[in-house]
Amino acid sequence: MKWEDRITMSPDVLVGKAVIKGTRISVEHIVDLLADGWAESEILRNYPGLTHDDIGACLKFAAEVLKSERIYPFEVSKA
Repeated sequence: MKWEDRITMSPDVLVGKAVIKGTRISVEHIVDLLADGWAESEILRNYPGLTHDDIGACLKFAAEVLKSERIYPFEVSKA
């Protein structure tokens, strides 16, 4: 499964944040719930329109964003 099949971004929905298609539920929100210790079953029970694949797509999207992150070291001058 590709996250692109389930995640979308549009300036008209949540100011362009990544959301699960057909919802206003952001990837950020789902990842936050998982980080707070919510089990997948709890998320699916509280958001009945979501599926296992939606949650997986959120994690794949988050992983891809992190993989594309670039860090540019710089030297701090000693004054």
